[in-house]
Amino acid sequence: MTAPTLADVVAVLDGLYPPDTAEAWDSVGLVAGDPTRPVRHVLLAVDPVATVVDEALEVGADLVVTHHPLFLKGVHSVAATTFKGSVVHRLLAAGVGLYNAHTNADAAPRGVADALADAVGLVDREPLVAHAAGAQTGVGRVGRLAEPTTLGAFARRVAIALPATAQGVRVAGDLDATVRTAAVVGGSGDSLFDAVRSAAVDVYVTSDLRHHPASELRERALFEDGTPFLVDTAHFASEWPWLRYAAADLTAGVTARLAARGEEGSVTCTVSTRVTDPWTTTVTAP
Repeated sequence: MTAPTLADVVAVLDGLYPPDTAEAWDSVGLVAGDPTRPVRHVLLAVDPVATVVDEALEVGADLVVTHHPLFLKGVHSVAATTFKGSVVHRLLAAGVGLYNAHTNADAAPRGVADALADAVGLVDREPLVAHAAGAQTGVGRVGRLAEPTTLGAFARRVAIALPATAQGVRVAGDLDATVRTAAVVGGSGDSLFDAVRSAAVDVYVTSDLRHHPASELRERALFEDGTPFLVDTAHFASEWPWLRYAAADLTAGVTARLAARGEEGSVTCTVSTRVTDPWTTTVTAP
């Protein structure tokens, strides 16, 4: 069995999530690692944080693939005396590389948006904001539910489909109202309210909804036809379903890449189950 190199794995990841589809402000691609080193085991996680490094070392990973970038902005030092520098040092000392796919993974087919849409039962869908007319690549997804349901039942479906977090799932709207169509955006999504209103969906699933934008959207909805309702999840939770897709697609892609060279081999992929949402507790008034 042939072990692919890090360069092989990066080539497959770049094919699945083309770096040129990332937003201009984003940082994606290989962060650390020697492209000539073999990669037999990949750990996939949402965040490049200390507990994920712990997990990578525990499972014997050669590469960590995360959604969020470790360095979204430029830095002047990666000294181990800083918390981000310590991530790099611990990984490299163990021979582990680091790669991230962020907004390019959000937009891709079978990326973050598609995985979230599947998790909540969205069918006959298309990008909420397409990268080009008729393209299947773009921000978010919009479509219909396989069967009409109530807002309350839909919110429970979302809560069951996503990892449990301290925040849980917040809902704005009449729980008994019927919902037939939905839009989803993994991660922070209140900047896309105009696109959601234009899509004329019944409910919008996203994360990190702030008070003023959410309040204004709901007040406008109540003044007009009552929709869209809002379902707000933890940021980490809305992006986690993608990891399973990425694991399956990376394994298949590496196998095919090696086979094209007449070699037999692949990688083992492990999806992290560590909750890296920063919030740990919710306290309610008695």
